[in-house]
Amino acid sequence: MSTHLPPAGGYIRYRKHLRGAALPLLLLLLWWASYQFGWTESKLFVSPQKVLETGWRLSIGGEIWLALGVSLLRDLAGFVIGAGIGLAAGILLGLSRWSRLLIGPTLHTIKQISLFAWIPLIMVWFGLGETSKIVFISLAVFFPVLLNTFEGVGSVSREIVEVARVLAFSRWQLITRIVIPSAMPSIFTGIYLALIYSWLATLGAEYMLTSGVGIGNLLSDGRENFWMDQVILGIVIVGAVGFALSWLAGLLEQRLLRWRGPAAR
Repeated sequence: MSTHLPPAGGYIRYRKHLRGAALPLLLLLLWWASYQFGWTESKLFVSPQKVLETGWRLSIGGEIWLALGVSLLRDLAGFVIGAGIGLAAGILLGLSRWSRLLIGPTLHTIKQISLFAWIPLIMVWFGLGETSKIVFISLAVFFPVLLNTFEGVGSVSREIVEVARVLAFSRWQLITRIVIPSAMPSIFTGIYLALIYSWLATLGAEYMLTSGVGIGNLLSDGRENFWMDQVILGIVIVGAVGFALSWLAGLLEQRLLRWRGPAAR
């Protein structure tokens, strides 16, 4: 009698996710037990039940969905602008020796400046509204995409490029059929990092720039009014969105790089 066994890869992934969930579940259990058995009555913390009640109340009222929607749209706008400029600049620097000589040293100097050090200048140049937040997010996205694209383009095999020139590839064909596909793993590394940085920058922009609607403002309001249930709820939402973005980036990379075989995954 034969038995049907699940694929080894699926079983390994299942065990990996199970191990990854062990620590959060343990912390959640300790959190619940500390209030269930009266281990703490600190006002600096709240029970899981209180956080769930606050989450339900804000969900029914629509505040959470509005804040999350605005933050995600803000994040998407900054990501698209920063990644687009970073990708174009990375390809230009990777293909053009003169660009590397003229622009490269300046960019490598600028990237050493802390991201939050740009906030005063951004506020002066772009005001205190939505534009300054998107510019800040775009700046956070720009450098990881630029540097990883530049590295990927620079590592393209010169033999392949020479073959493309022998076959009379145009400049556009060389870029779209040879350079970008060969540099895709490195480009995706930059995009993966940019997704993380963009979400962090979104929260930082909402927290430090002009107040308005967003998850960062939800956290700020909770802090100012000492609503610890709202603060913890905001932290949970931030973590969940960050995990979702990381998972989606990994899934997209697997699908788009499937043609490279198992080594790319």
